[in-house]
Amino acid sequence: MFHSRRDFLLKAGGGFGALALTYMLHRDGLLTSATAQHQPGDNPMTPRPPHHEARAKSVIFLFMEGGPSHIDTFDPKPEVNRRHGQRLPDGFGPVLTPMGTGGNTLLASRRTFRKSGRSGIEVSDWLPHLAGVIDDCCLLRSCWCDGLNHVGSVCQMNTGSILAGRPSLGSWVTYGLGSVNQDLPGFVVMQDNPGEVAGGSRNWSTGYMPSSYQGTFFRTGDNPILNLRPPAEIDRQQQRSKLDLLNALNEEHRALRPGDADLTARMASYELAYRMQAAAPAVVDLSQESARTREEYGLNRPECAEFASRCLMARRLVERGVRLVQIYCGAGSQWDAHSDLEGNHTRMCTRADQPSAALIRDLKRRGMLDDTLVIWGGEFGRTPMTEGTDGRDHNPYGFTMLMAGGGVKGGTVVGSTDEFGIRAVDSPAHINDFHATILYLMGLDHHRLTFTHNGRDERLTENGGRVIRDMLA
Repeated sequence: MFHSRRDFLLKAGGGFGALALTYMLHRDGLLTSATAQHQPGDNPMTPRPPHHEARAKSVIFLFMEGGPSHIDTFDPKPEVNRRHGQRLPDGFGPVLTPMGTGGNTLLASRRTFRKSGRSGIEVSDWLPHLAGVIDDCCLLRSCWCDGLNHVGSVCQMNTGSILAGRPSLGSWVTYGLGSVNQDLPGFVVMQDNPGEVAGGSRNWSTGYMPSSYQGTFFRTGDNPILNLRPPAEIDRQQQRSKLDLLNALNEEHRALRPGDADLTARMASYELAYRMQAAAPAVVDLSQESARTREEYGLNRPECAEFASRCLMARRLVERGVRLVQIYCGAGSQWDAHSDLEGNHTRMCTRADQPSAALIRDLKRRGMLDDTLVIWGGEFGRTPMTEGTDGRDHNPYGFTMLMAGGGVKGGTVVGSTDEFGIRAVDSPAHINDFHATILYLMGLDHHRLTFTHNGRDERLTENGGRVIRDMLA
């Protein structure tokens, strides 16, 4: 409230001084670019310094879409086996599940868990290849999230919220750090089958950020991006001339609208598409890899060849400076074992196990694992209670995520669930904590990585978040 005309003039004049101070601080580099809004004329993918020394340069997120059962893969629960067919003890409290068709009857795991590696971490016989690299991995056995169903939980694992419309993890990373390779996207998304990921492309969208930071969807073959290859009758010089003319017209338009960040994003995307016409086909040409490497990943095995090709392509992408690569294994919630858990997970683990382990080995052999963070897991776990006679329902209250390389402490287990594998009890880690840790490993402070939207500084870990220090090497 202004009490007089002089009061109005005093407060209005003081605001001009703040504008000038903000400009000078930005000009002198005293405002961190990942915290202050990028200037409209800037190239949005220009490499930017991290907040602190980064341990990981790139992230490869192997997303098991549909929710793998943690108690049948990485979190053995002998008590569930001992009480097979009995009801969950009444004193344990109610467990809300989305389907609720199995009641409280416990279903024993039929898997054999073996102590693996020098660390002796127990891993299921469904995942013998990952068991072979377990000393390079850290198991977070106490992750939890807010969503009961696939769409909300997949969304939260990717954006930090069960509600649509927020930027994805990959968008935040490229917004904060830019891209090392200006000829390829900073954020690439792939999947190993034609199904649609729960929630679709919003899981790699930019939300309220400029579209420059959106994930670029790659397909297999020599034409990985639709509409990227020009018609045969148009050569690169003709295309370059057209793009130069378009840029000149856009620059005139932008000069009259200096605050139009969307126009800058579109201009940058046109230039990137032009450069990708030469760079992208070479990345997806797996024939350049040795026969030994292709066999190690499992490209010669029909049951895992598609996922293997994406994992190998992911290594080639991060090798060339791509910040974040996400691969959906089983898009369309194929890990969703409401029935026939044995058949479903036998098939899906066979698809994912060898390529995932080969990726970790390959990165390590090339000296890349130290600065490449590999993540393995789904949007939630599954219940110890049966659904029907031979399936498990969704369990967001406690599940396992695996991380390897990129500054995490290999051969360790962090946190735990209760004796039935339902709730995280020791060092519970919300998705916000998980995201804060990923950003930290990439040199970003999740409190400082903000984007101003509708007058409010938004961040990935909106409702909290802490770095899980026990996971760090």
